[in-house]
Order: sequence, then structure tokens, then C-alpha cells
Amino acid sequence: MKLFALVVLPAVLFLASCGSPATGPGNSLRPDEWGHRPGPKGFSTVIIDAGHGGKDPGAVSRTTGMREKDLALDTAKRLQRHLSGKVRTVLMRSGDEFIDLDVRASRASGKSGTILVSLHYNSSGAGIRGPETYYWRVDSHGLATRIQRGMVAVSPSESGNRGMVRRRLRLTRNPDVPCVLAEIGYLSNASEAKLCADPAYREKMAQALAKAILDQQANGDAGTGSLPKPIYAPPSRPTDPAGS
Repeated sequence: MKLFALVVLPAVLFLASCGSPATGPGNSLRPDEWGHRPGPKGFSTVIIDAGHGGKDPGAVSRTTGMREKDLALDTAKRLQRHLSGKVRTVLMRSGDEFIDLDVRASRASGKSGTILVSLHYNSSGAGIRGPETYYWRVDSHGLATRIQRGMVAVSPSESGNRGMVRRRLRLTRNPDVPCVLAEIGYLSNASEAKLCADPAYREKMAQALAKAILDQQANGDAGTGSLPKPIYAPPSRPTDPAGS
């Protein structure tokens, strides 16, 4: 009997966190190590993380010469402008600064009523294109769904939909607040790299991201589908296998 109790306890806790009146929307705004609960509603602060920076340029387009760190920062500032006056925003970096991933996760943690959105531009084979959204925590699923839908609505239909990816990364697992990593497009794809180099396109993406965030703030997970099952895994580390 004791063994059975140990086996079912995580599932019981998950169900309680998602359905019990004692764990209403307010509790989803508190820092939590695992995030096995519904997504946040009514949060007050958005931390906007522009990927890479400083000595780390990220992906570099062979077509346009644009660097991921520059595009990410530009998009982050555009997103901040669109959220201004509606929710408090904090830029993880406001200039060309290198910040270690573990430091980014630490800076985002321990803050009630807060979510983290990390912005990136991807790179892979030349034929791959389209936005995709990474998440790990259960309470980040609704936000990830809204962000992916928003980016797909802006991206040309021929670019496809790379979809949502549940992956244990340092910026999707380690912060103790809801956190999502958005890959806005592939700089390794010539056509998409040209799109991403266009300020008007980045502006549309920033508008879509802002709308997704504000929709989550107003409605929580409503209309974003069933919550995924919890995954019990340790924090992500630099020594983890690639893609884990």
C-alpha cells in the first residue's frame, strides 16, 4: 500500500493543482518549481528575453548577414512597446550584452505574477522554415499555444507551421514562472531570412506576440486545449545532451 501511495502521489498532486478550488488562478501567479498547474491569468509582469547577445551572435544569415542577437533585441523592444501601458515589462537585456542562460533563468525566477518570453531566430537546413514555440512546464502550454497561433497567422502560408515543441531547456525548465521560447523564423532559409530582415515583418510579429500575451493575461488557458501531462525531470544543465 505504501508503494502504491508513492506511485500515485504525483498524479494526485497534479490533478489537485489543476482542479481544486483551493488552487485557483491566483495561485498560478506564484513561483513554483515544477509548474504542474493551469496557465497564468491576470499576471502583472512580462520579462522579455532577447536571445544571445555580446560575444554570442546566435544564428547568422548567409543571405542577409543579419545576426540573431540583433533581430531578437529589435523584436524584444518592439514587443515591449506594444505591451506598454497594458502590463509591466522588463527587458532581460536592453543592449548588446552577453548574459549566461543560467543567469537569465535565475533573474526570471522568484517573482510572483510574472511570465518569461524568450525571443529567438532559428537555424537549420536551408529548406526548413516557419515559426515554432518551445515550452516544458504545464503552466506554459496555454501561453505557448497562443504565441504559436499568433506567429503562424503572420507567417506566409508557404512557410509552414513548425508547431509547438515540448523540450527541457534552461529557459523552458529552469525558471520557476511560466516561460516560453519563441523561434520566430529560420535565418538559414533564404526566403524567410529576407522576411525577418524586414522591419515591417518584425513589427507584425511583435504585434502578434503582444496580442497572444494579453489574451493569456485576460483569459488564462481558455480555448487553448487540454493541458499536457506533467513531466518530472531535473533542471536543464549545459552538460545535457543536445536537444534535451
